Parts: sequence; C-alpha cells; structure tokens
Amino acid sequence: MPYAGSLPPLEELEEASTKSQMNNGPDGTILLQLVAMKMPFGKYKGTLICDLPVSYLEWFQKKGFPQGKLGILLETMYEIKLNGLEKLLVPLKKA
Repeated sequence: MPYAGSLPPLEELEEASTKSQMNNGPDGTILLQLVAMKMPFGKYKGTLICDLPVSYLEWFQKKGFPQGKLGILLETMYEIKLNGLEKLLVPLKKA
C-alpha cells in the first residue's frame, strides 16, 4: 500500500524507531528516514540518503559504515540498491 500524506518530522521518525527497537520488532520507520534524512557530511553533504550514488555506498561498505543511526541508514540503503529495490522508496519520495 503506498504511503499517503506528508512525512512526519524526522524527530518523530527517530522516536518511533527507538520505540520499535525497544520492542525488538522490525523498524518500519527506516524507509521513511531514507527519503527524509540528508547526508550530514562529506562529498554528498545535503543529499538525501536515498539519492546517494551506489558507488558512495560501496565505498562505505568497504571502509566501514559510521556508528549509530546514520550507519544503519547508509547500510540499509546500500542493501536496497544492491538488491535493486529502489522502487520501494518511490511512493515515499512522492509524499
């Protein structure tokens, strides 16, 4: 089912993600964060994580993903692109 409506603020997504992790369930907010959060540093600073080129994600995969939430998001985006699943994010980007 496509996502309808506007995306919630990033702070709400992070809070929901933390609650989901505490319940040991799947973190459904990660996909929303991939289309909402921008890369905070580096060559692609300001680029949405979902729009990062696969070559940049491959570089992180070889060198090591950062710790914390950013690392989780980058690694998730790497796996999505590696497996050709970018279409999952299209309805979320349109919201």
